[in-house]
Amino acid sequence: MSDITTVLYDFDGTLVDTNQVIVESWQHAFMAMEGQQHPVEEIYGTFGEPLADSMERMFADSDPEEAIRVYREYQYDNFESQIRMCRNAMVMLTMIKAEGYKSGIVTSRLAHTTMRGLKKFGIDDFFDTIVAVDDCTKAKPDPEPVLKALERVGSEPQEAVMLGDTIHDIRCAHNAGVKAVLADWGVTDPLKNAEREDMPEFTIEDPIQLLGVIRSM
Repeated sequence: MSDITTVLYDFDGTLVDTNQVIVESWQHAFMAMEGQQHPVEEIYGTFGEPLADSMERMFADSDPEEAIRVYREYQYDNFESQIRMCRNAMVMLTMIKAEGYKSGIVTSRLAHTTMRGLKKFGIDDFFDTIVAVDDCTKAKPDPEPVLKALERVGSEPQEAVMLGDTIHDIRCAHNAGVKAVLADWGVTDPLKNAEREDMPEFTIEDPIQLLGVIRSM
């Protein structure tokens, strides 16, 4: 019998497909700041990182703060219209909730847009806690976001599993002493430059596989 009591989820690319709005927000910022767009693969390389870190790297020779403002302004206006639930994510959430697991979101997204996404799809009541990047002093892959979520729901690391689609999620989980499950339905290859310690305990290709994986732990 599994000792897992708590399931933590990443948001972007794991529960909600935000690829379109992220890519278009970046391209809007590139056009505003540089007058040209960038290859989409370059944007994919930022997935899972806190926006400020990516902007510092991408706009090191201009004004990262202005780039963030332009990016967020575009995303604020277009967020709900350009996102959708990941396939079978609703089924997964319903299954996990029905089994009585505690659950939470751990995301590098700001709290207010995370809540906008959850409310759009009517899934905000599925979670016992939501830890966004602005709730923490350190972001993934630092363990702080996962440890804060566990503290809020009253769980220990050994009782928890984290589902995410980037190497930042895996590292964050492992740094907190939590088992990691890779959500392998994103547009990036999260294990491309992974070290041995970055390997998830499990990889799933469809959200509905999560419950079975948890029961096997």
